[in-house]
Amino acid sequence: MADYVLLYTGGKMPETDEERATVMAAWDAWFHELGGDLKDGGNPFSPNAASITGDGAVSAGNGGIGATGYSIVKAGSLDEATTKAKGCPVLLGGGGITVFETFKVM
Repeated sequence: MADYVLLYTGGKMPETDEERATVMAAWDAWFHELGGDLKDGGNPFSPNAASITGDGAVSAGNGGIGATGYSIVKAGSLDEATTKAKGCPVLLGGGGITVFETFKVM
C-alpha cells in the first residue's frame, strides 16, 4: 500500500446553511466509505499563499497553481486511488482532482 495525495482544484463553496449541511454530509459519507484507507482527510486551502523559486525569491500568491485543498488516502495502486477519488464531494462542486503517488525516501 502506498499513500496518495488527492490535490483538489477549483470548485465552489456552498452559499447557504442548507448547502453547507449537504456538502458536509457528503464529505462525512465519503470519509466513512474510505474507512481505514483515509490517512488524512485534509483541508481546503485559504487564498493566503507564498511562492518560492529556486534562487530563494519569495512572492505573494500561489505561483499559478489553482490548488484548493487536499486529502491523503492509502491504496494498492494509482488506479485504486483514482477510483477512490471518484467518490470525493469536491467533484460535486465543479472541482477537479489530481492523484499523486508518494514514496518514502527516509
